[in-house]
Amino acid sequence: MATAQKQDVIDLLLDQHIQIKTLFSQVSSAQGAQKRELFEDLVRLLAVHESAEEIVVHPTARRKIEHGKRVVDARTEEEDQAKRKLAELYELGVDHPSFDSSLAAFAEAVVEHASREESEEFPALRQSLSAEQLRRMAGAVRAAEAAAPTRPHPHSGESRMANLAAGPPMAVFDRLRDTVRGWRESNDGRD
Repeated sequence: MATAQKQDVIDLLLDQHIQIKTLFSQVSSAQGAQKRELFEDLVRLLAVHESAEEIVVHPTARRKIEHGKRVVDARTEEEDQAKRKLAELYELGVDHPSFDSSLAAFAEAVVEHASREESEEFPALRQSLSAEQLRRMAGAVRAAEAAAPTRPHPHSGESRMANLAAGPPMAVFDRLRDTVRGWRESNDGRD
């Protein structure tokens, strides 16, 4: 836990980018129930990661970095497209014949988005904020993730205010749905 408290927001987000890339690879090579479970893990990670960025990281970058509005607007547009595509993939399901090719195209877009964050937004944040501010932002990101929806909600909006207003109720619903689904799967329909 001490390590997590010392980790700054950039390192936290970079670690999550690695986890996301790893999950894309694992989902693409998995089969059956394992594929479904890994995809659900990927969906959860992407949903909470993007929500936290929209609530904490992007508003700070917009205010604090040079050309922040231009940089952040481009990233949030990409995130909006990703949220819609992730919702489509989720509805499609891992057993659909076009899932793998759709997932591959989606993975490519997400990796490109992450690379742009890593080359434009993150270095500018490191340059513009103190080490202590970056550590405090990591705490804020973790708190935002704890209250974030676990599924994509493309119609909820991309702004900080939209996420703050809609995120917690959607998160409760998503977590309840996750719990019920897990209970059903563990009981295999047995009552």
